[in-house]
Amino acid sequence: MRSKAGTLLWRAVLAALLVCGTGLLPWISHTDPALTVLKTQSADRDATPQALADVRARLGLDDGPLHLLGQWLAGLPRGDAGRSWISGGPVMPDVLAALGASLLLVTAALVVALVTAAGVCARTLRLGARGGLDGRPAGGSGSAVLAALPEFLIASVLATVVGVQLGWLPALGWYGPQWTVLPALALGLPAGAVLGRLLDDQLPAAFAEPWALAAAARGLPVPRIARKALRRCVPGLLPNLGLFLVGLTGGSVAVEQIFDIPGLGRTTLQAAIAQDLPVLQAGVLVLVALAAVTTAVVRLAARRLIGPALRDGALHTLHRPAPPARRLPPLALGGALLAVILAGLPRDPLALDTDARLQAPSATHPFGADALGRDVLARVAHGALDTLTLALAISAAALAAGVLLGLLPRLSGPLVDTVNAVPPVLAALLVAAVRGGGAWTPALAVAVVAWAPLAAHTSALLREERATLHLTATRALGAGPWRLLTGELLPAVLPPVARHALLRLPGIALALASLGFLGLGAQPPSPEWGLLLAENQPYAERAPWAVLAPAAALALLGALAVTAAGLRPRPRRPRPRRRRTATDAALGTHSSERPSSQPELVGAA
Repeated sequence: MRSKAGTLLWRAVLAALLVCGTGLLPWISHTDPALTVLKTQSADRDATPQALADVRARLGLDDGPLHLLGQWLAGLPRGDAGRSWISGGPVMPDVLAALGASLLLVTAALVVALVTAAGVCARTLRLGARGGLDGRPAGGSGSAVLAALPEFLIASVLATVVGVQLGWLPALGWYGPQWTVLPALALGLPAGAVLGRLLDDQLPAAFAEPWALAAAARGLPVPRIARKALRRCVPGLLPNLGLFLVGLTGGSVAVEQIFDIPGLGRTTLQAAIAQDLPVLQAGVLVLVALAAVTTAVVRLAARRLIGPALRDGALHTLHRPAPPARRLPPLALGGALLAVILAGLPRDPLALDTDARLQAPSATHPFGADALGRDVLARVAHGALDTLTLALAISAAALAAGVLLGLLPRLSGPLVDTVNAVPPVLAALLVAAVRGGGAWTPALAVAVVAWAPLAAHTSALLREERATLHLTATRALGAGPWRLLTGELLPAVLPPVARHALLRLPGIALALASLGFLGLGAQPPSPEWGLLLAENQPYAERAPWAVLAPAAALALLGALAVTAAGLRPRPRRPRPRRRRTATDAALGTHSSERPSSQPELVGAA
């Protein structure tokens, strides 16, 4: 009981710090909220001292930030989140309406993600239920490409091709179920590919457990065995599914911008940019509450699925040596990406050629030219250095932090929920407010939230591994906590979490690209991949190669990450030992040490 009370208190403290921190955003960033509000309401109005004084008097800014924060908090018990500094209307109805739009979009995206994940692991389910997985290496390059495609790029292509050119579905607005299809596809396809890969990584071990072998021997139907294997593996992925739901609610800003959806992420972003503090604080508070509710539902579902086995310590470990994947695909993909980088590095990414504006691929410009006549191959190659270096550094730091904090679930659980409730865009604004803008601002913003899925995965796997039979036996033999951690738990948990971190590498590159697409990342003339996509997006119909080149590089990175994640060291085969013979006993040697030409004499010792 005390531990639950402490966890609730820790969760409340983190939520209060986050909400109060966003309420102090203008003063932390040393900006004048009166000037920002004035320019947002009327960009043409001069910021005279009298006009600024009127805004301060109307908003009560002269009373100080702590007074404003206390006044806002005092109205929450009555359901009053204040009035918008921009529109003057009540905040809570608008925030709840934005939440409803986001939840509807996330629900549709969840359906798409689950269907996509089912397609990714369908082969493993079919073969595993029939006992045909022995020695088969993992695949998944197609899902890797899908997972690495930027959500905003998928959204732009769907809006342009399906919505505008073909006219099959509406591309803009939010007026009914038809308007949810395209944005749900843009959000659900990459997320489903990631979830499917994580599930596909655990299924072979589930099919190798005694229950699966016994079920197959008894002749149980293949679909029933597959469903039981899913039930065995899903609890370890439920925390990441919950993070996916909360993250999409506030983090689908780019997709909401493209399709003009009045969701919670877009509303929170606009409030942060305009420094409309009542709306910003209410949006963050709703996201934190949603994260807490989702976590509670996920834990309840996990207990319903494998609760008795967790309590009784009757689980079998899912982390066993698996057959090594084929080494040719990652080598080929890595070689292709390296070839693109080496081919473009000698070229100047900033050289302008006005005669080559939007030129198609040719011998002079193998990847074509952009709207200013700059060589796209050069910009992709030089941008790869920044993008890949940052993504690798953030992934390594996220893996270390995720594993360390995942080992302390009571500390990291509420922290994961709170951090995950912060959209990367809002995190970038908060980081920029604290340390100012710059090239490292998007990297710090992504690093702040990148460790959360890995910590949740670590905690979930650790909870299941502690309930395994072999750990109970090891503990009964007298092993101490340190021996259990280093000899049993970490060797079982680290490999799947490390593969998960490698799968997240393209996602981190996409997060950096998304910030660049929204104008919060690298600034021109930087060749960072997100900025390349943002700069060339308006010319996608006239010069699709300018968008496809950085998108193909991201997809290539995703395929490389997934195929490399499937690589495992080949198990060493023990050298065969021969029986000791009478001759060996007399000579003091072993039969394996004798020359092969010597006849082997087997006698009684």
